[in-house]
Amino acid sequence: MINFSLPISESYEALQAAARERILILDGAMGTMIQTLNMTEEDFTAKGHIHGPGCRHHHSDHPQKGNNDLLVLTQPQAVEDIQLEFALAGADILETNTFSSTTIAQADYGLEDAVHDLNVAGAQGARRAAERAQAIDGKRRYVAGAVGPTNRTASISPDVNDPGYRAVTFDDLRIAYGQQIDGLIEGGADLILIETIFDTLNAKAAIFAAFESFAKVGRRLPIMISGTITDASGRMLSGQTPTAFWHSVRHARPFTVGLNCALGADAMRPHLTELAGVADTFVCAYPNAGLPNAFGAYDETPDQTAALVEVFAKEGLINVAGGCCGTTPDHIRAIAERVAAHPPRKLKELADA
Repeated sequence: MINFSLPISESYEALQAAARERILILDGAMGTMIQTLNMTEEDFTAKGHIHGPGCRHHHSDHPQKGNNDLLVLTQPQAVEDIQLEFALAGADILETNTFSSTTIAQADYGLEDAVHDLNVAGAQGARRAAERAQAIDGKRRYVAGAVGPTNRTASISPDVNDPGYRAVTFDDLRIAYGQQIDGLIEGGADLILIETIFDTLNAKAAIFAAFESFAKVGRRLPIMISGTITDASGRMLSGQTPTAFWHSVRHARPFTVGLNCALGADAMRPHLTELAGVADTFVCAYPNAGLPNAFGAYDETPDQTAALVEVFAKEGLINVAGGCCGTTPDHIRAIAERVAAHPPRKLKELADA
């Protein structure tokens, strides 16, 4: 249900205007920042007191350590403080801590019934961080409702002995994404970020669900769409090149299209160059802080990452820059400082928003 006749939100107009003037800054990695807090199982569950907005209680017999999204309910201040750090480091756009807040992903933790509350609380917490930062420096921030790819793929069989088998259908994904996006909008998200896309069919389900949610509230929010190149072949897991990926999602008229995760900035550059060469909308890039070492940690320093991202800006490839895995507030601060001297990527006149 792609309906472009809906009025666009005020934040849509403001973001478009800002992106034409300068390179906007997206925040960094929530997951690796949470890891530095060394939280226990008791921290994740708040000793079993898992309550959502309206004091609804949620229970699961599954272990919850590692379910980072749950922290928006059990440790909301810790999540909000990380988002505030990113905002004060220079981020214009703060992502909600809801990467895995779908019934499909939360099934691993037995918390499917908590999905609505996870997304509402996730957006509300990011909004509080944005408002706290604005009270400090007077600069407006925007809340991006983070929609992850789920742990299933609609295009590829998980069974090598049965290539035709699918663990999830398009409608399964559409319904799950719709529940998530409804909650994000209710919680106050300014835009929807469909990110870390390894299967474009999953992304199409998220796009469809987003427009269904927009129809319910009577306004259209900006959509950011970000794919991930999984290896040196320059293709996504489902086999698409950056050019093919763009042509598969351009019908959604996204606010941005771009790449994130899997690769550091240096390895991402040729793929981003290809995407920027075909896309007629704003381009966003938020690479990892290099590749993980043998212990799963990221060694690329803020200055190293920022210098590589600055190349994107010098070459006129980006309108939005940020960081993915391993990037800290220091990385985001360094990126913001390095790209500030460069104009945003120029693009052809966009069709009507």
